[in-house]
Amino acid sequence: MKLDEQGDWLLDARRVLSPNCDARPPDTPVSLLVIHGISLPPGEYGGPWIDDLFCNRLDAGAHPCFRDIAGLRVSSHLLIRRDGELVQYVPFSQRAWHAGESCHAGRRACNDFSIGIELEGQDDQPYADVQYRRLAEVVTTLRAAWPDIAADAIVGHSDIAPGRKTDPGPAFDWRRLRTLLGLA
Repeated sequence: MKLDEQGDWLLDARRVLSPNCDARPPDTPVSLLVIHGISLPPGEYGGPWIDDLFCNRLDAGAHPCFRDIAGLRVSSHLLIRRDGELVQYVPFSQRAWHAGESCHAGRRACNDFSIGIELEGQDDQPYADVQYRRLAEVVTTLRAAWPDIAADAIVGHSDIAPGRKTDPGPAFDWRRLRTLLGLA
C-alpha cells in the first residue's frame, strides 16, 4: 500500500472529497490513529449513505434514523467497507471531523493530531476478515509515514470519548489487529 508523493492520499483508495475538514494547527504532527465503526442505516452495509453523510448530502427522508444526523458536519479520513474497499474523504494533512469532544493521554481535541479510520460495521457484530487485513495494511503504511504514532496510540473512538462513544465496540478484536501488526 502506498501514499502519493505528498503523503496526503492512499493510492489504493477511492476518493470521495468531504468538505468537513480544515487545517491542522501549525506544528502538530499526526500521533494518533482512531478506529471507528459506522453503518447507515444501523446494521445495513454497502449503500451510499456513509459517503452521503460525510459529503453533507444525506437525505433526511430516506430512512427514519437519518432525520437526527442529516445536518451533522462530520467526516473521517478513511472508510474500510465490509468487502475491504478503501474510501478516502480527507487528505491526511488536513483535520477530519471524526473525534468530536475527545482526549488522549491528557491532550484534548484529538482531531488536531489524529487520523480517523472508519470500519463499516457496528459494535455488536464481528467485523469482516478482509477489514482486519486492510486495516493492518493501512496502519502499517500510516505508521511508516508518521513515526510519532506509537503502538499504544492506536485506539478506539470509545477510548478517547468514553461515556459518549462506544465504537468500534466489543465485537472489534484488538488482539487480532495487534497480531497482524506484529505488536502482540
